[in-house]
This record gives sequence, C-alpha cells and structure tokens, in this order.
Amino acid sequence: MLSRLQELRKEEKTLLQVEELALRSMISSREELVTVSSSAVAADEAQKALGQMDNEAAINQTELQLSIQEREEEEEEEEEEEEEELDS
Repeated sequence: MLSRLQELRKEEKTLLQVEELALRSMISSREELVTVSSSAVAADEAQKALGQMDNEAAINQTELQLSIQEREEEEEEEEEEEEEELDS
C-alpha cells in the first residue's frame, strides 16, 4: 500500500513537472511571438521612414535642378542683354 502511494506521488510530481514545462513553453512561444511582432512593426516603420527620406531627397534634388536651371536661364538672359547693349 505504501509503495502504491509513493508511485502515485511520483506520477503526480512527474505530471506537475510536465505541466510546468508545457506552460513555460507556451509562455516562451508567446514572448517570441511578441518579439517577432515588435520586430516586424519596427522594420515596417523603418521602411516607411526610408521611403519618406527617399521622397524628400527626390524633392530636394528636383528643387536644386530647377534652381540651377533658373539661374542658368537668368545668366543667359543677362549675357544676351549685355551683347545687345554692346551691339547698339
């Protein structure tokens, strides 16, 4: 009778250990899922930020090109005016 009780206690202890391991595994899986989700969100935000930076760089480049073009046109007009004045 005593040995049967000991066996039952041993089985109960083993079952509790198995339950504990299962719970730890579930908790670990959820923590990993949260970490992966957080990483995915951070990566998405970083990609959006890079896209925004690319857009801003393209806008700045276009503004610079237009500015240079306007300056060149103004210089050409001034040169033409100077030539006309010298010809007159």
